[in-house]
Amino acid sequence: MKKKWSLNEKYTELQGLYSTYQICPLSVTLNAIGGKWKPAVYRVISLGVNRFGEMHHALEGISKRMLTRYLREMEDDGIIHREVFPVVPPKVEYSLTDFGKTLKPVFAAIEKWGLEHGDKTDTAPDEQVE
Repeated sequence: MKKKWSLNEKYTELQGLYSTYQICPLSVTLNAIGGKWKPAVYRVISLGVNRFGEMHHALEGISKRMLTRYLREMEDDGIIHREVFPVVPPKVEYSLTDFGKTLKPVFAAIEKWGLEHGDKTDTAPDEQVE
């Protein structure tokens, strides 16, 4: 059974994280999932689109260079796994790591918030900053 944390306990835990890492835990999260395309890349991989060409086709508007950049960042962060198969022509597939799967509830919460409050913001999706 999960322990229910009081507000004071949560605050103490966050203070401990802040003093240990010298960075706000929210900033750590936003650095891991932030960027114009990173949430969309995460989404298509989580839905089973795991080949570069399929992703590029599914993510209308992303350049190959940007897709490559985000895939590398996410691999470096341990969010996705890149598997290269020893065949000709080369075959590469991407999948979420166990660590990457821990972000599913984070994205679900952000998506829910967007559905509930998106009409109250001034930023349309095509106005997002990279």
